[in-house]
Amino acid sequence: MADPASYRPRTGEIPTEPGVYRFRDQHGRVIYVGKAKSLRSRLNSYFANPAGLTPKTYAMVHAASSVEWTVVGSELESLQLEYTWIKEFKPRYNVVFRDDKSYPYLAVTLGEKFPRVQVMRGERRKGTKYFGPYTAGAIRETMDTLLRVFPVRSCSAGVFRRAEASGRPCLLGYIDKCSAPCVGRISEEDHRALAEDFCSFMGGEAGRFLRRLERDMKDAVAELNYEQAARIRDDIAAMRKVFERNAVVLADTTDADLFAIHEDELEASVQVFRVRGGRIRSQQGWVVEKVEDTTPADLVEHLLQQAYGEEAGNTDRIPREVLVPVLPPEPAQLAEWLSGLRGSRVDVRVPQRGDKAQLMETVRTNAEQALKLHKTRRAGDITTRSLAIQELQEALELDEPPLRIECFDISHVQGTNVVGSMVVVEDGLPRKSEYRKFTITGAAAHDDTAAMDDVLTRRFRAYLRDRVHVPETIGRVDDGGAEAAEPAAAAPEEAVLGAPPQPGKFAYPPNLVVVDGGKPQVAAAQRALDALGITEVRVVGLAKRLEEVWLPDSDFPVILPRASQGLYLLQRIRDEAHRFAITFHRQRRGKAMTASALDGVPGLGESKRKALLSHFGSVKKMRAATVEELCEVKGIGTVLATAIHAHLTRASADEVPAVNYTTGEILEP
Repeated sequence: MADPASYRPRTGEIPTEPGVYRFRDQHGRVIYVGKAKSLRSRLNSYFANPAGLTPKTYAMVHAASSVEWTVVGSELESLQLEYTWIKEFKPRYNVVFRDDKSYPYLAVTLGEKFPRVQVMRGERRKGTKYFGPYTAGAIRETMDTLLRVFPVRSCSAGVFRRAEASGRPCLLGYIDKCSAPCVGRISEEDHRALAEDFCSFMGGEAGRFLRRLERDMKDAVAELNYEQAARIRDDIAAMRKVFERNAVVLADTTDADLFAIHEDELEASVQVFRVRGGRIRSQQGWVVEKVEDTTPADLVEHLLQQAYGEEAGNTDRIPREVLVPVLPPEPAQLAEWLSGLRGSRVDVRVPQRGDKAQLMETVRTNAEQALKLHKTRRAGDITTRSLAIQELQEALELDEPPLRIECFDISHVQGTNVVGSMVVVEDGLPRKSEYRKFTITGAAAHDDTAAMDDVLTRRFRAYLRDRVHVPETIGRVDDGGAEAAEPAAAAPEEAVLGAPPQPGKFAYPPNLVVVDGGKPQVAAAQRALDALGITEVRVVGLAKRLEEVWLPDSDFPVILPRASQGLYLLQRIRDEAHRFAITFHRQRRGKAMTASALDGVPGLGESKRKALLSHFGSVKKMRAATVEELCEVKGIGTVLATAIHAHLTRASADEVPAVNYTTGEILEP
């Protein structure tokens, strides 16, 4: 028996969306299929204390050797997909679905003289049209609702014969939920037409029936028959609810393969849902390395060639429709090629709206989840991380492995709210506790290279200070990014028990500095290190356009293979630094959107600003107040009151109103 801990996925790898999961044994056979409102919560429950599991669950998790999942859009979709895969794989641990029961279908026995609407399970019968599957409660409600509009016979053969012999209909005939063909209230032809209308509605042709009922409702209102109009209104509402369908179940005649791709610069995740007879029969997914520069259209073309290249004459593997996220470069030729393999016409197209477009979005979500899972596992693999570090050492000709890498990025919008970010990776894993933010002001804020020089200078000036255990002042970069001086550390003789002082948080230098950009950014970073006399730290830049690695004083970049683990590590670090910088920039930009006449007064914080506004009621009255009147506010002293008075006087002379730049509202009354 396998140990469940050997294949347990990490909690962070499992999505929280609804979906269907499958346990497989060591031979790859599906042994259990289940659905969940939250995949993460449900799957984690299987790997809890074995003593708390039921005997069947205990046996199942120990017989399995892997678990996989598929994300869907809703709980109803997970129900449909779970049933489809249970019927497809017949897992031996899904015992509840392998007895004489199954999910119920709504069936119409068109093969009988007087067709009957009923709930049916088990094997399908000839001459009967099926709709579903449904849950037990939903199918009864659906049937009860539709019989009000389509009063088709629903009684058993025995009840029908007794009513026919007695000349009296059953209860449903008296409450208008059956047209009572047993006693001749409706002819055989009209009753069959009613049953066919029922099938048409369930098959998706609801529009014409709804329009007919809406006309009947208007006629009833015109005749002042409000009770009849209200009843028809309720029928319309019920029919609309019944007609709501989910994206997993398509029309019964639909045979299609839906491909979706989610990609980044190095890899692409592909997912395909194979729909046959309106049901998802299988799912397949894989992650491919982009060994060459390809557009999404080229990627789709290569994908279809490999997926169908060996399926000549296989009409089941090559469906009538192939749905893709973008059309390949030559869609007509590709469709002709697929048609030749299938032996009949194949359409290659992009779904734009409706159920197929919704299902395509579900496939895309699964592709995105698969790529995230792949990257998470790849980043967490110690062998892969070691290979990446080794590749970087060899490609960049470093004296020692780059066990600590720091990456820097600059973010702004047209030179406003300029910020910098620093992210740290040790042994290939992020150290988020050592991430830092920098606020850039002054002349450095007007040029990207100057901003990079400023950030690197401040970071490594702090390093030079922190590596000395007892400096006079310690440079600190706070959350706002401004360097501040802290009191000198206690002298060694004043330390508790004479313990040596701890090194500062910038005392550890990186083996490699990565900057987001090309040759100009690398040169600026190298200038900052040279000015501080730091020679033991190497600097490289990663240019986003062609993923080139630039070195200082080099006219040509280092080109790492597209499938290189080292390039993947640099790319992941660069993207993380960009994300961190963008997040900080958005925070500062949001705060700067609202300007106040009191901003810029030294020593005036948020609480005192609120106290002033509460006391005076408006900035206009505050501007008219004297220094003595300002001192009456709690917490405002003479020095601060003088600064406030002088600031407001200057603002009044400039005649620049305070404005909320988001709404355009004048903040001063």
